[in-house]
Amino acid sequence: MSYVQEVIQQVISRNPGEPEFHQAVKEVLETLEPVLQVRRDYQQAGILERIVEPERQVIFRVPWVDDQGRVQVNRGFRVEFNSAIGPYKGGLRFHPSVNLGIIKFLGFEQIFKNSLTGTPIGGGKGGSDFDPKGKSDGEVMRFCQSFMTELYRHIGANTDVPAGDIGVGSREIGYMFGQYKRIRNVFEGVLTGKGLTYGGSLVRKEATGYGLVFFVNEMLADRGRSFDGATVVISGSGNVAIYAAEKAMQLGAKVVAMSDSNGYVYDAEGIKLDTVKQLKEVERKRIREYVNIHPRAEYHEGCKGIWNIPCDIALPCATQNELDVDGARELVKNGCIAVGEGANMPSTPEAIEVFKTNGVLFAPAKAANAGGVATSSLEMSQNSMRLSWSFEEVESKLRDIMINIYRNVRETAREYGCEGDLLAGANIAGFIKVADAMLAQGVV
Repeated sequence: MSYVQEVIQQVISRNPGEPEFHQAVKEVLETLEPVLQVRRDYQQAGILERIVEPERQVIFRVPWVDDQGRVQVNRGFRVEFNSAIGPYKGGLRFHPSVNLGIIKFLGFEQIFKNSLTGTPIGGGKGGSDFDPKGKSDGEVMRFCQSFMTELYRHIGANTDVPAGDIGVGSREIGYMFGQYKRIRNVFEGVLTGKGLTYGGSLVRKEATGYGLVFFVNEMLADRGRSFDGATVVISGSGNVAIYAAEKAMQLGAKVVAMSDSNGYVYDAEGIKLDTVKQLKEVERKRIREYVNIHPRAEYHEGCKGIWNIPCDIALPCATQNELDVDGARELVKNGCIAVGEGANMPSTPEAIEVFKTNGVLFAPAKAANAGGVATSSLEMSQNSMRLSWSFEEVESKLRDIMINIYRNVRETAREYGCEGDLLAGANIAGFIKVADAMLAQGVV
């Protein structure tokens, strides 16, 4: 058994019942074989054994009172995975599916994603099994205040800087920031994704979706293609999906389908993004309401069928493992030329293999969706300088970061004998920077 396989087996045995974490570790480590053959010092220093073990895991009780006066109890998590190149950085996810294994998978991915941005931020992730859907603003506020009453002792502008993720938008960030400030009596950039009136950055809301499209556009350009005139299918209808759709449309694409956790809408004439924004960002309604406003569109229950829609470009932007081998085969059969991951690990390993085998361009999440955390890092910079940059300035910096990530990933894949494999290139490029920092800092 190889060194890499030994470490993978150790992770599986030490972290039972955490399949998403096992999947993330396996996906990264198996691409590192070419590096480890050259850099024997990584094995001697136990870099792999250390990088798969979080530096700190915090689990805590979150009691709160609902509108009926009943006491509710949720579970909170923060996994501070690796701080070799900077303070921990990564989102908070509020969703019933959240458990320790999910948070560890997300935190592990975040290490390499953050490394690829070129900014000095380490990897972490957190969240709760609380579901904000169907809750009143008062209930969400009371939960967020209780959550932060424990979390505050583990975070700080130079220690750990959380952000939003699924279920955590500007409302939740605002409530948590207010409670942090109240407890600590400091006004600092401890959270990103803040409102513009209290330290937030322009483009942060749009960043992950815009960044995804910037990355995929560079990938397409290498094949003499672009978004102009392309038909695009996007899963999800949160921030990532909405602003990926917006930027794709700005570049001349026609987006024909979007989804949420209940089902998807197909609009052959092109999705009307203003309607989606009104439904999801303002009214907080389900995507099925779209057909009430645009009756010529179709609504279908269930999410998997979205990949049956013929398209040139598919952008999975909803959640992990949403695009399986059957969906991948349907995309290939219908002539899809490129897949860009906007969510974290949305494609199963089997689906990725289908794309590779059939020559479909594949943009892996840890590179393609790094725009969100990259702009969070820009927000941290603005907070430190007590400045606010213009929309154009931040978007320009974001575009440059995503182009640099693409070129770094492409060249790293070429250097290590796997030209065209952007997944391997992203894993290797992200890993080397962190591994070298860990070497320099000793066995800690």
